[in-house]
Amino acid sequence: MRKTILVLRNEFITTVSRPSFLLMAFGLPLVAFLVFTAAGWLGRSAGGGGGSTTGGPFAFRPQGLVDEAGIVRTIPADAPPGVLTIFPDEASARQALASGEIGSYYRIPADYLETGRVYLIDPDARPLTSGGQTWILRWVLMVNLLGGDTQLANRVRNPMDVAARPLSPAPQRDMENDAAFWIPYSVTLIFYFVIIMSASLLLGSISKEKQNRVMEILMASVSPREMLVGKIAGLGLAGLTQTVVWVLTGYSLLRLGGQTLNIPASLEPSPSLVVWAIVFFVLGYALYASLMAALGALVPNLREASQATISVIWPLLLPLFFINALIQEPDGALAVAMGFFPFTAPVAMMTRLAAGGVPAWQPALAVALLAATVVLVVRAVAGMFRAQTLLSGQAFSVKRFWGALLGRE
Repeated sequence: MRKTILVLRNEFITTVSRPSFLLMAFGLPLVAFLVFTAAGWLGRSAGGGGGSTTGGPFAFRPQGLVDEAGIVRTIPADAPPGVLTIFPDEASARQALASGEIGSYYRIPADYLETGRVYLIDPDARPLTSGGQTWILRWVLMVNLLGGDTQLANRVRNPMDVAARPLSPAPQRDMENDAAFWIPYSVTLIFYFVIIMSASLLLGSISKEKQNRVMEILMASVSPREMLVGKIAGLGLAGLTQTVVWVLTGYSLLRLGGQTLNIPASLEPSPSLVVWAIVFFVLGYALYASLMAALGALVPNLREASQATISVIWPLLLPLFFINALIQEPDGALAVAMGFFPFTAPVAMMTRLAAGGVPAWQPALAVALLAATVVLVVRAVAGMFRAQTLLSGQAFSVKRFWGALLGRE
C-alpha cells in the first residue's frame, strides 16, 4: 500500500507540474475568461452608437417604423420596450436617425399587402446588428394583421404542441423542450471526453517510461499491481482536477455574464444524478485507464500508442453514434443493452439517467457489472506488466493486445 501511495503521489505531482497540463487546465480557462471579458467590453463600446435598450454585447438598437400601409396600430406588450418607435412620416424618421435617437428605421410601403416587402434604412448596413432584429417587426406585423390578438398570433406562429401519451404509466418527459435533448447530449459528450482525456494520461505516462527505460528501474522495486493502481489513481486525480477547473470556469463565466441555465423544474438534474455521475466516472475511468495501460505496455513507442488508441476506445464511441436513440428512447432495447454492457455503460447509462425514466435497479446493476469488469481487467493488465512484455520491442497488433489481455501470450 505504501508503494502504491508513493507511485500515486509521484504521478500526480509530475503530471500537474508539466507545462502542457498547466496550459490545458489553467491556460485555456484563462484565455476563455479574457476573450469573454473583451467581447463584453467591445459589445458595450459598440452599443454606444444609436443608443441601446439593454446593456451587454447583445443590446438592442432602437429602430423606427414608418407605416405607409396603415397596418401597425399598436406595439405588442411582449415586444422589447423602447426598441421600435412609430413615426408619422419618413421625414421625421430621417430626422431622428440623424440626431442619433434611432440607429435605423423600417418603411412599410402602401402596397405591402400585395408584395409583402418592407424596406430597412440603415446607414451602417450591419446585418448582424440591425437586420438581426427583424424578428421584432415580424412579430409586430403578425399581431396587427390579426387584429391585435396576441394569443391568436402565438397560435399562428406555433399552430400545435404535440404531447404524446403512451398507454403505460411510465414517467413522462417533455421532449418538446430543447433542454430535454441538450442536457443528456451534453452529459454524453462531457463523460466521453473526460474519461478519454484522463485515461490517455496513463497511456502517455507508461509509453514514455517504457521508451526512456525508466520502467526497468520501477519493475525492480514495485510490483506490477502496485504500480498500475498507483498510476491509475494519481493520473485520475490529475484529470479530475482539470475537469473541475473547466466546470468551475464555465459556471463562473455564465454568472459573470449575468446568465443562468433556464432549465424547467422537471428537467433539473437531481442529486442522485450527481452521485451516479461520480460512480460511473470513477469506474469508467478505471476501466479505460487500465486498457490504456495495457496498450502502453505493448507498444514500442508513444507514436504507435496514439495510433493504436482506437482499438481500445471504440466501445465508448458507440453511445455517441446512437445518441439520438439513447435520448429519445432511454428505455428501449438498445439503450438498456448499452447501459448494461460494461464497456459502454459509463457513457450510455449516464445518457439514460440524464434523459430520465430509468428504474433505480438498472444503474445499480450496471455499476455491479462495471465494477466486476474493472477488477478483472485490472488483474489482467497487472499480469501483462512483466519484464518480457514491457521491455519487448515488438510491433503492436490488435490480436496481440487482446491475446495478452486474456492471458494467451
